[in-house]
Amino acid sequence: PWRKTTKLTESDAERMTVEKSPLIETARRCGIVGAGGAGFPMYKKLERPVDTFILNAAECEPLLHKDKELLKAFPREIVSGIVSVMEAAGAREGIIAIKYKYTDVIECLSACLPPSIRIHKLGDFYPAGDEFILVYEVMAAAIRPRQLPPDVNVLVQNVETILNLAKAKPVTTKYLTVAGAVTNPVTVQVPIGMSYRDVIDLAGGMTVQDAIVLSGGVMMGKLQEDLSTPITKTTGGLIILPRDHPVAIRYLRDQTTVNRIGRSACDQCSFCTELCPRYLLGHPIEPHKAMRTLGFVDDHLGQLLGTEFCCECNLCTMYSCPEDLDPKNACVRGKNIVRKSEVRWTPPAQPRDTHPLIRDRKIPVSNLMRKLGLKVFNNTGPLVSDIPQPRSVEIPLSQHIGAPAQPTVKPGDRVRIGDVIGEIPAGQLGCPIHASMDGMVRAVDHCVRIEQA
Repeated sequence: PWRKTTKLTESDAERMTVEKSPLIETARRCGIVGAGGAGFPMYKKLERPVDTFILNAAECEPLLHKDKELLKAFPREIVSGIVSVMEAAGAREGIIAIKYKYTDVIECLSACLPPSIRIHKLGDFYPAGDEFILVYEVMAAAIRPRQLPPDVNVLVQNVETILNLAKAKPVTTKYLTVAGAVTNPVTVQVPIGMSYRDVIDLAGGMTVQDAIVLSGGVMMGKLQEDLSTPITKTTGGLIILPRDHPVAIRYLRDQTTVNRIGRSACDQCSFCTELCPRYLLGHPIEPHKAMRTLGFVDDHLGQLLGTEFCCECNLCTMYSCPEDLDPKNACVRGKNIVRKSEVRWTPPAQPRDTHPLIRDRKIPVSNLMRKLGLKVFNNTGPLVSDIPQPRSVEIPLSQHIGAPAQPTVKPGDRVRIGDVIGEIPAGQLGCPIHASMDGMVRAVDHCVRIEQA
């Protein structure tokens, strides 16, 4: 079921030259990056022609509701954004991939879809939002190792990014869900640079005294204990957990302890591999082999080469392992070892096919939440408006893949919302940074601090 890669034809190149559209320049000028991942600049993705555009509305991370709420609030704007992206990329078909259970959202969208866009109903499993899994679910075709969706003529983008394109304004705010141990879980639109502490207060504050914050989600989030950390263009959500919660304990465990326990307790059952979404797609990632190397002095490069294909979905650690070990971090460790070596995985002459049980090994989100002890939290996140403005923001100059923005302002300058405060050096990958509030610049280093004047 490998999806065939098509070379760029002269007509495709000519089409893209004609349509190197205003949208590409708009995406660059407005600083639009992928709003839910590493922050890849959108203008670069639009420079390559594709046959199919997929809107990733899977949102499979437990407790997050941002995409669903945006689709309900801005269906026509998002559909308009999809049409614009399809025109710029030359896509003939647009697909909105969303979980079947969101019937109200599907009904909302169906009322404003043109003939070129259809809805694909996804199952409620994790990680449906991984773009490789998404392409397989929607197109019934797998992406080969070391390929990306554009290599198979598909462009995948998330909901908020497309909404930002439709608005065609500088990105100065971020939508995110605040959930877990808070009084009222909500989805909010806040100025970029607002502190975690102020955003958590919008959900009524924490309901526990001693808590941690996971930025991005329970499964793929990053541990944050400094509540002065600023919101960026890529902050996907804030999950607050009591420090003694099983998930929090996992994130708080240091790497030395993780490796020691893994070395002593792993019995090589290989459940981590057999339920790995990328392994099931036919990629050469085998987490149990990465765990095996923890017990040896030698790094055993041959058993670690496949770790470069780990998408770090964390399913192996959070769900699959019966011993509550940490195969994901063993794979991350393996990636670092392989990168420092000169040895690389060599593709076989005949690629491995997708696993025959790939469609039978999907992990229901409800099962995942039960396993992780998340059922105790209120699993809602309605979009609320009329958010009070903070007295100050600290806007990082590096919020995306590529070169950090260079400041274009200095302390004492007055700025207004949307003003450029950081620009990318000529010829380098990146996006400009804009002021997210009216005020005066008070400090400039790795962040630009703006206070109400």
